[in-house]
Amino acid sequence: MEIRPIFASLRKHRIPACLIVLEIALACAVLCNAVFMISQRVSDIHLGNAIDEPGIATVVLRGTDDKLVGSDIPRNLAALRGIAGVQAVAVTSTLPLSHNNWGWSFGLDPDATISDQKSHNVSLYFVGEGADQALGLRLLQGRFFNGDEYAGSKFDTAPLPETHVVVITQSLAKKLWPGQSALGKTLYSMPHYYTVIGVVADVLRPAIGTHSGPYTYDSTYYPLSADGSKGVLAYYLIRSAPQDRDRILREAEQTLAKLNPGAVTKGQTYSDIRNKYFADMSSMAWMLVLVCVVMLAVTAFGIVGLTSFWVGQRRRQIGIRRAVGATRGHIMQYFQTENLLLTTAGVAIGMGLAFGINVYLMQHYEMSRMPWYYLPGGALSLWLLGQASVFGPAQKAASVPPVVATRSV
Repeated sequence: MEIRPIFASLRKHRIPACLIVLEIALACAVLCNAVFMISQRVSDIHLGNAIDEPGIATVVLRGTDDKLVGSDIPRNLAALRGIAGVQAVAVTSTLPLSHNNWGWSFGLDPDATISDQKSHNVSLYFVGEGADQALGLRLLQGRFFNGDEYAGSKFDTAPLPETHVVVITQSLAKKLWPGQSALGKTLYSMPHYYTVIGVVADVLRPAIGTHSGPYTYDSTYYPLSADGSKGVLAYYLIRSAPQDRDRILREAEQTLAKLNPGAVTKGQTYSDIRNKYFADMSSMAWMLVLVCVVMLAVTAFGIVGLTSFWVGQRRRQIGIRRAVGATRGHIMQYFQTENLLLTTAGVAIGMGLAFGINVYLMQHYEMSRMPWYYLPGGALSLWLLGQASVFGPAQKAASVPPVVATRSV
């Protein structure tokens, strides 16, 4: 199709044409970045977590005497085991995505300290006996802790337990010793050292920040005796069949409250913990979806309005073309080609804006680099939107009979 008449027509309507191009450019820039951010949020919300999430409930016990809480743990666990339907119980210092993060840095050299730049920051899970069953951890290599290792581990004056064994996640093992087995290797943080005796499937850290990153699964597990826990073991885990979980949680909360009248008990399912952690991300994702919908709707209405206006102004031109032999298809093709040219100009500017916005977000808000395929994806969406938006006005223009259009000639 000859496009020179289209350019000539657009030159006569420079301001409306520039406005629609800028509108498409802004829509392209916002759409690409918003869709990328939505995909990141959705990916974070569905992060894998190698524990039995549907079957886990927890009751947190606070406000008890730190000197007596250790001796109360065996009694509390025995009472929880007595609830019908309970499959496993244990105590731990924290849970994945609970926000209760205890971090530490370890190196691979014997003289490594917590402040060394080469040291790796990890999350610490202090667990009581049976925590692997209560959490549903999947052991991939080595073994979990034995009874002697629990009994010999306690807090003294240091913030790390007096034990020399650790279980780590698969991602951390690959990161620290790529291409090697982690079993038998040692983590150092003077004067502490811990030998890796087991590797478990990836479990999320208690806190992963505003979005997932390379440290999402850097978790380590340490045995801790009840007597030497000094109140750290406050999360009572109860694992059951998912259909029994809510009932068991209510009974567990009542049981612990009765046994510990001076303590504050708070029960919740692990699903609630996960949903609460990602609530803000979910809201952000829906807000971005709304922004995309509004932006696309405004762009579509702008194209429809401008094209309808132009159709009204060009009735004489359309009539002349129909009178000299132009078909309905030619008229529709004219407006669709005109829209394609405007959209292409807007997309070209919008792709540059999208890249610039992504760089700004990377520098100021710790965003990841947007993959290149979001740009052509956004461009294709706007081309389709433009063609769909112009279809109605173009069809209306093509339906004008030549005899009616030429009455004003």
